[in-house]
Amino acid sequence: MKNIIRLSIISATLAAGSYAAPFMAIGDGAELFLTGTLGVRADDNIFLARNATSDVIFDINPGVDLTFGKGSQMVGSLTLVDAFANYSDNSNLNTQLFSADFVSRYDDGKLKLGFNAGYHELNQNAVDIRGLTRRDIFSAGGNGEVEISQLMAVGGGIEFNHENYKRRNYTDSDSLTVPIDLYYKLTPKMDLSVGYRYRDYRVDIGSDSTDHFFNVGARGEFSPKFTGKVAVGVTTRKLDRGGDESTLGLDASFAYEISPKTNLQFGASNDYGTSPQGQQQRNLTVNGMVTSKISEVWSVNAGLSWRSIDYNSVPAVTGLRGTPPVSFVVTPGQPSRTDDYWEFQLGTTYIVNANVRIVGAYVYRKYDSDISSAEFKNNVFSVAANFRY
Repeated sequence: MKNIIRLSIISATLAAGSYAAPFMAIGDGAELFLTGTLGVRADDNIFLARNATSDVIFDINPGVDLTFGKGSQMVGSLTLVDAFANYSDNSNLNTQLFSADFVSRYDDGKLKLGFNAGYHELNQNAVDIRGLTRRDIFSAGGNGEVEISQLMAVGGGIEFNHENYKRRNYTDSDSLTVPIDLYYKLTPKMDLSVGYRYRDYRVDIGSDSTDHFFNVGARGEFSPKFTGKVAVGVTTRKLDRGGDESTLGLDASFAYEISPKTNLQFGASNDYGTSPQGQQQRNLTVNGMVTSKISEVWSVNAGLSWRSIDYNSVPAVTGLRGTPPVSFVVTPGQPSRTDDYWEFQLGTTYIVNANVRIVGAYVYRKYDSDISSAEFKNNVFSVAANFRY
């Protein structure tokens, strides 16, 4: 009965959202929007465990979005969201989580600058984060690109990320990433590049690491319907407790226009990583998504991604916060293992008006591992209304 009552309240609210008020103008070029999401999810494995627990979750996410710089060389936005998740059968999992994002950019044709900062309170699962683990993530960074001649440009940036876990056996971490790229204009619409990326990663559990990615690549319009960017080279990881390793580094993302109303986006990456339990990883990821606008108000999308996670023979090290969960640890004498994670997405969007959109989605997840306790399957059906006015 309580589920029926909640659904009735959501339905009534959606109807009211169809007559959303217009946005508020604040000075010259600044606009304030009220935003929100009202949704319901049916999740058959809320903890991503081998023995699944199902539940129905109701999401209410009110927020505000302040944009500025409309029509000028500098534009930006500040987005604030308070997310409420209410579980039907497991009310002890109910959460109220806050997030904030600030983004700005400057572009005068020859000089491009960007800045971003964000704070996110999360209580979500991931491939190697199970059981709805609470954590806070803070990130900040900047980037710039300047023309040094008619044919050449140089770009660089800096990005800092801090993760703070609220649960034992997960490591807090700090990462600092600094990329530098030199671009040569091969054609009016395509650049070749030579680049280097430095990354420093600090953890409480396991080993700190330093990565160096030397690469060559290209970006821009490769054909009238084919655009994107690619960087390929060699990535080396050095551990502060001894040892280093190198692998093929890859970072690529592309878009292809199949028809005026249908687009294909796809990409791939190959890079080192560190799990939240302090375990060393090599991650190969391939993904693709097709989006099609079938009418003025309807659009559909379908996507598939695959991630291969190589847990090498470097064992996790006990730190101040305890020992990593056994399902993810490679101990000395054991061979390394490679796990596979698959995710399929299917969705549709209906535009009610300029202020309200209804979104429906289905997600299937599957994790295969040599360690049976780490495997899982997951199906999630969801419908939500997103409004902005």
